[in-house]
Amino acid sequence: MTQRRAGDYRILHEAALRDHLAGLPDLAAVLGGEPASWSITEVGDGNLNLVFIVKGARGGIAVKQALPYVRLVGESWPLPLSRAHYEHLALSRQAELAPGLVPALLHHNEALALTVMELLEPHIIMRKGLVAATQYPRFVDDITTFMARTLFFTSELALSAADKKEGIAAFAGNHALCKITEDLIFTDPYRIAEQNRWTAPYLDGLAAALRDDMELHVAISRLKLRFMASPEALLHGDLHTGSIMVTEGQTRVIDPEFAFYGPMGFDVGAVLANLLMAYFASAGHERSPGERRAFEDWVLETVEKVWNEFARKFLDLWRGGAVGDAYPASLFAGEQGAARLEAERQAYMQRLFADTVGFAAAKTIRRIFGLAHNIDFELIENPQRRAVSEARAVRLARAMMVETGAFPAIADVTGAAQKLRDWHPEFATG
Repeated sequence: MTQRRAGDYRILHEAALRDHLAGLPDLAAVLGGEPASWSITEVGDGNLNLVFIVKGARGGIAVKQALPYVRLVGESWPLPLSRAHYEHLALSRQAELAPGLVPALLHHNEALALTVMELLEPHIIMRKGLVAATQYPRFVDDITTFMARTLFFTSELALSAADKKEGIAAFAGNHALCKITEDLIFTDPYRIAEQNRWTAPYLDGLAAALRDDMELHVAISRLKLRFMASPEALLHGDLHTGSIMVTEGQTRVIDPEFAFYGPMGFDVGAVLANLLMAYFASAGHERSPGERRAFEDWVLETVEKVWNEFARKFLDLWRGGAVGDAYPASLFAGEQGAARLEAERQAYMQRLFADTVGFAAAKTIRRIFGLAHNIDFELIENPQRRAVSEARAVRLARAMMVETGAFPAIADVTGAAQKLRDWHPEFATG
């Protein structure tokens, strides 16, 4: 990674960004017109960065600049600008492995921690669409292709040991972003932490129960160990429905600044967790009982299809003549060897599914008791209704994490979610 010199970095607000872009002929040509006529709007609603939409007479672009601190908290929480380097590196690799499923890269400035990408229009953040009960028919095929290809082709199943180790080394410096995950997902929700929050007073008892639940503490610590010590493949690292932009006919995965080499189930579990949270939140958005049932049925069907299609595509890639250093073909020659290798593939996928179930549970709990929440629940205006939806999600998540073996197939997860759809916690009234 190119070393950033002190003084090179500055935060680009509207005037400075306009001047910077005007000095880049290729980008100025994409925008068209005179720089003074360009519209520049800051739209960043995430936790870390500045994001601008810039439009000119001919077209538009998206500009993302890393801030030297966590935007959600402020300057009291510094954060290295190097995350922009890792995001650019991840987007470049993902574009190679899953073409058409990430935004096109147009420009990157290492010193300014700034990346320019194609403007995705009329795409919206998927989470916003799910709150509005929108169904996305292309999503399953696109997200499973993205995950199967990016995970498989960065693993030892497809790579030589040397190439895999070089990949791990390339992302090893992104440890500050990993530390955020280690704390905010795997640690803080289970202890008293200053930045934790939840829907009080309704979830006060549940928050206290999490802090005293030793079975849960063991389970989350095992998952944390997997996260820290199992560099299976290059992960997006933050693959939630706020990092996916969609239309009914297209899907684009954005914001891989948390990218690193870790356990595959973390990415897959993140997708499933966010779909399950959308399912449980749906009742809280109803204006009349049952009006969103068709949407909720689609969400559960999508949960099942995401796992099943991911597993099918992943296995197809593995069966398609991969030449990675794991499982050398010379050890599995002949009919007997082929049968034994296929049995091992199935066992591998079962272990990956167990990881996925556990990580999905961890991602759910952190969104309800940790620092960063999501709008699926947050936009439920009535706090008690919100807490009911959240309590249902936590009840499932606790079972998925502590009793993972009770969920041997994805239908067991969706079946349990469906049973909890109308469960009322003790604090619920009416």
